[in-house]
Amino acid sequence: MAGDLPPRTSIKRWFVTTNHKDIGVLYLLTALFTLVFGGVLSLLFRIELLGTGEILLSASGYNQAVTIHGLVMVFLFLSPFAAGLANYLVPLQIGAKDLAFPRLNALSYWFYLSSVVLFFLSFFQDGAFMGGWTMYAPLNIPIYTPSIGGNTTILALGVFVLSITLGSVNFLTTIHYSRAEGLGLWNVPLFTWSWLLTVWMMLFAFAALLAALILLSADRVLLTQYFSREGAGSLLWAHVFWFFGHPEVYIVFFPALGIMFETFQTFAGRRIVGRKWVIIAMVLVAVQSFLVWMHHMFLTTINLPIKTLFMATTIGISLPFDLMVFALIYTLVKGQIRLTTPFLFNLGALLLFILGGITGVFLGAVVLDFEFRGTYWVVAHFHYVMVSGVTALVGGLFYWWPKITGKMYDEFLGKLSFAVYFLGFNLLYFPMFLAWETPRRVFEFAPELGIYHQVMTVGAFVLGASWLLIFYTLGKSLVSGPDAPDNPWTYSRTLEWAIPSPPPLDNWSGRPSYASGRLEFREDAAAPDGGAVEAVERARPAEAHADHASIWPFAIGAGLTVMIAGFAGLRPLFEAMQEPETALTSVGAFYPALTLLGVAVLGYALVGFGRERFDAPEMAIAERWPFDGVGRTKLGVWFFLASDVVVFGAVIGAYVFMRIYVGWGTWDPVPPSALPGLINTYVLITSSFTVVLALVMAERGNKKGLLGAFSATLLLGLTFLSIKAWEWGQEFAHDIYWFTDLQYSLYFVTTGLHALHVIFGLLVAGFMVSRVLTADAYLDDERPVEYFGLYWHFVDIVWVFLFPLFYLF
Repeated sequence: MAGDLPPRTSIKRWFVTTNHKDIGVLYLLTALFTLVFGGVLSLLFRIELLGTGEILLSASGYNQAVTIHGLVMVFLFLSPFAAGLANYLVPLQIGAKDLAFPRLNALSYWFYLSSVVLFFLSFFQDGAFMGGWTMYAPLNIPIYTPSIGGNTTILALGVFVLSITLGSVNFLTTIHYSRAEGLGLWNVPLFTWSWLLTVWMMLFAFAALLAALILLSADRVLLTQYFSREGAGSLLWAHVFWFFGHPEVYIVFFPALGIMFETFQTFAGRRIVGRKWVIIAMVLVAVQSFLVWMHHMFLTTINLPIKTLFMATTIGISLPFDLMVFALIYTLVKGQIRLTTPFLFNLGALLLFILGGITGVFLGAVVLDFEFRGTYWVVAHFHYVMVSGVTALVGGLFYWWPKITGKMYDEFLGKLSFAVYFLGFNLLYFPMFLAWETPRRVFEFAPELGIYHQVMTVGAFVLGASWLLIFYTLGKSLVSGPDAPDNPWTYSRTLEWAIPSPPPLDNWSGRPSYASGRLEFREDAAAPDGGAVEAVERARPAEAHADHASIWPFAIGAGLTVMIAGFAGLRPLFEAMQEPETALTSVGAFYPALTLLGVAVLGYALVGFGRERFDAPEMAIAERWPFDGVGRTKLGVWFFLASDVVVFGAVIGAYVFMRIYVGWGTWDPVPPSALPGLINTYVLITSSFTVVLALVMAERGNKKGLLGAFSATLLLGLTFLSIKAWEWGQEFAHDIYWFTDLQYSLYFVTTGLHALHVIFGLLVAGFMVSRVLTADAYLDDERPVEYFGLYWHFVDIVWVFLFPLFYLF
């Protein structure tokens, strides 16, 4: 049941909380746990690299350690750690009481934890994935990395992307819809600006990755043939992965950049130089990040003019960064610097990033990339960029530690931890430039390079020791540190420093407002001109309060974890279908049973989530440009659908790419007849009309009309699925399956993904019908019907594209 939170000392609180500050703490703790896990893996393979050849790890063990280290650090540590800080701080910085959708925020965390659990589980399923963190084809298909644990790793990444998508939708809605009165976008704190652009990039970049993971999971579990086709599969994976992979660099670094801006302002005692130009530069980088992915593919068969174009765009994207770096430097030149622990970490981050950026320019040139690609030069450049971001994030943790915990830390220990960290970092990564001829991801190297690798291993242990010192410093602060004042920093001016440390549950006792040009806390909800409050606020009873507790997000995450763990082991089932002589009884029942158990738990939890009464009130008075007049939930649905557009775009793009690559006319249409597809097109278009009719009936308060329209939608949707099932049955009757050939993989996966969307829509529609029957739902508030209609119309529009692609061309 939704309701009040248990106290912080209760374990139950952390399973039911939806409060943004608690979720932020959970993110931070889990991310630090994954840091330790990934760090231990790195120490294992650094020991292995003390000399050439096998020393500690087998070839398989080394590949697993390197691969999972990369995946854990890039995915499970960097972005979630930034998300933890953003969860805690962004609502405080913009004057909101919580994120727009508190339960979805909790669900995002539990999906993240689910992916972490599945990553750990993969080691115990015949070994984790070991094809490198970039998962290049064809090494990512079962013939080269056949373990069930490899399947679990890939599926765990898919769960993580779901977490990211939910979080991105939530933050976008919150920042665009719930800013304090008078707080325009230009005046939003720079950390929030950096996070806003980060989640915009996440919304689209991770959608492309989700599409890639869906296709790869189909190859690994269902035995489709997307990435096994020689040449075409490798190039397809590179395109889709790097369309995500290059924005990911900025997704990781932007929050760190925002922390640099905040701390440089505070500890230089002046506003960042050229603030508006800095924001414009960040926007330009966010847009350009989607236009330079092909520089990761200079060694492929793409023709030279295209490579030259992408070389120019790669160099071009460095120019806005030059502006931001100079803004940071000039802010220090004009300021009065205080060498605190947060500032030292952020200054170190800037120095490291400059070196990483300069060495990256080398890789942006086609000729030099041919020489450096696949060597330790790339490894060094990559870590100087990515781990410089980690350095700034650590500085951010120290900066906001007094606000989060209400405790101060030992400044001497903090500075000592920075000194050890900075020394260990450079001992580990700078020798990689000198030993650049070492091939990456292998433990064989020229004997004369051994001294560099030994220095790197020493640096790795020094860097690990610095983290122990950081943990000790923060732990000592938590246990016995002095109480922190509300604002321990002289020149910090953002909103979170105007309230107690740590903040109260609902953040504000009054309503933050910048309407007068400066921060004020209004005790009532009156409009600034003395007029009446908005209707949504007037309609709330005096005793109403925001709910902060729900068990269902945790239950959904638990059900999904079990389902994915089971699904990862279903490949033998489809191998038995592929090889009729293989006895189906040899497959075993464990993984199918586990999958069904997960589906049952997930379904039960989703129903409980939908039926729960949960109050997350909107802000009555807020800045909502550029989405004035758009409802909060509708805005969230729009953002979600925008992400889904990219998922379908990538899957459909994969179909078009493969057909062009192998020759558009080299195979016959699948399916052979266009008539079923034409009938289904009319069926879905008609179902869109019945959804509109349902909305009209809800607006009129007509219960029978609403039930009739919803029932018609359900019937039409079931008709669509029935025709599709018949169509697939015709293929199966002729021994044609999704694993038969590439053309059938493309057909079954693409139309199957659409069918899953239809099934999900029908489940939601069925749930809504039950709510109308049992609770007269949607007659007083028709908005949920409208939101369902937006989703259903999107599903119908996707089919309008699929029909000609598969049935007519």
